[in-house]
Amino acid sequence: MTYELKYKPFGECSVLIEWPAVIDESILLDILKFKENIVKKNIKGIVELNSSYCSLLVVYDFNHWGFETLLAALKKRYKQHRDNVKISIRQWKIPVCYDNAFAIDLDMISREKSLSKESIIQLHSETIYTVYFIGFLPGFMYLGGLHKDLYVPRKETPRLTVKKGAVAIGGEQTGVYPNESPGGWNIIGNSPIDFFNVESKTPCFARAGDKISFKPISYKEYTNIKALVEAGVYQLESEVIRG
Repeated sequence: MTYELKYKPFGECSVLIEWPAVIDESILLDILKFKENIVKKNIKGIVELNSSYCSLLVVYDFNHWGFETLLAALKKRYKQHRDNVKISIRQWKIPVCYDNAFAIDLDMISREKSLSKESIIQLHSETIYTVYFIGFLPGFMYLGGLHKDLYVPRKETPRLTVKKGAVAIGGEQTGVYPNESPGGWNIIGNSPIDFFNVESKTPCFARAGDKISFKPISYKEYTNIKALVEAGVYQLESEVIRG
């Protein structure tokens, strides 16, 4: 499918390309294919590419490109990008402990939604989510696909401190806080793994387009996995499902 794109200058040497402003996997795939096509063509003067739900930011070197000439090149490339690009997608299996020690907002959600805590955990963990983009914090994955029965507004007053690994729901999304930080999402569990490691060749293991599933674990399993993570020997489960 071909989309009607909008091209806008963004700062002194960037082009912001916008797709329809909706959370949709078809749009995400189109963005990722276009991005991959630009990368594979190794176009000189393209400094950086950043994607989100419905946009792609192209940062360029003004010594190579002017805005109008790059605009024409990008429009031409978009018309040619879809059929000859394949995107590799991996599914990651994330262990999550939904124990009361971590799930500090689970009781509240249970009351507001008239759902048992067991039902909430089941709905949350049986879904396969899509990574739309990574932002807010390094390693924070914005995940789409949350079951509609679990939609919960973000908190009016964010917490000053949310623990590293907190698994949370905000609006129509779910995500995991990769490090301790302020946060306004509703916390329903915690994962013992690292979501961002600045010393790693790939600081964040997942990328836009990948899939995420959550595997419920007990508090004891959580403790065991955390010890393996801290020792640097834990292997996160994953499999290639496309590409």
